[in-house]
Amino acid sequence: MRDLLDYRSEFPILEDTTYLVSHSLGPMPRRAGERLGEYARMWRERGIRAWPEGWWATPWTVGDQVGRIVGAPPGSTVMCQNVAIAEAVVLSCFRPVDPARNRVVYERANFPSVRYLYQAQPELEVVVCETADEIAERIDERTLLVPISHVLFKNAEVQHVEPIARRAQEAGAHVVLDCYQSAGIVPLDVAALGVSFAVGGSVKWLCGGPGNGWLYVRPDLIEQLEPTLTGWQAHARPFAFEEELELAPGVARFLTGTPNPAAHMAATAGYDLVEAIGTARIRDNSLRQTELLIELADAAGFEVASPRDPARRGGTVTVAPPEFPAVHAELEARGILCDFRPDAGIRLGPHYFTTDDELRFAVEQIAEILETGAHRRHLDAVALH
Repeated sequence: MRDLLDYRSEFPILEDTTYLVSHSLGPMPRRAGERLGEYARMWRERGIRAWPEGWWATPWTVGDQVGRIVGAPPGSTVMCQNVAIAEAVVLSCFRPVDPARNRVVYERANFPSVRYLYQAQPELEVVVCETADEIAERIDERTLLVPISHVLFKNAEVQHVEPIARRAQEAGAHVVLDCYQSAGIVPLDVAALGVSFAVGGSVKWLCGGPGNGWLYVRPDLIEQLEPTLTGWQAHARPFAFEEELELAPGVARFLTGTPNPAAHMAATAGYDLVEAIGTARIRDNSLRQTELLIELADAAGFEVASPRDPARRGGTVTVAPPEFPAVHAELEARGILCDFRPDAGIRLGPHYFTTDDELRFAVEQIAEILETGAHRRHLDAVALH
């Protein structure tokens, strides 16, 4: 079996940076450049013939590869531009919204983009909960959708999805599970969870780059639903250019307009690596390294904002040293790439290619920055930002 650190050579940026930010933007695999080159070659040499020779089908062929990673059966996952679009397509399946079932119940800690979507719909009643337990309690016969996160983005807490999914099914509501912070780092089986929909993207742990959102639809719902946010790729016969819409059979009906084959082809380089290693093996290594990070943070006296229970911890450890926005700026200046979130702290996200010494180095640098006051040169810039 190939050693995990052997995969470091697949990521050029690791040659000159300490990369601990895959929870925000996974590094580009070397082969992604090759796939983009293949896209360019097809465009250059094949021109319009590239569409039937591969480009047109990428939303479902690449979608099936994502499906294998997240436990979705073939033919149930398609690529979208991003999660906001994917959830908007889901919402459109229920328009016009029944006034007797117009409630959306979700958790305050969800990623804001999802919240913005539902808040912007005047016909929806939005119920914001503080905890996962409260979500299950607030679901009732008026509830239409329950958009929740598998792993929360600020502190990497793994949510208990099963009780929420069961309660939603009892009430006739639909869970939309956001897997952005779990796909590729936490083993996931969307079919076994029983959620109606799952969404995610490839910018983070999948190392697939932007423009690669995805949507899973539970197979028994596919033919029942008729999205109204649609486009020509969702038509049963798109190249017939008919005036009236007839939705395509299968999961293609959840597509919209012209696809983005360049993004889809680039993304497969990251997906290939995750499939080759296996999410279970990635998770084992992640748990070990996030535990090491917590031990290092404790020894340095830094507050840890992420769960200490391994079963409840995703791939990131959030630490909150004093003046952490300025500390983060100094870390970046030193070639240690991580990020921070307001009211949370600095997020450190090791992946399967990270060395233990890089984790020790990062925490040592945080301590040294605070001890020497090196971060203070960034305070004014952070305040202006």
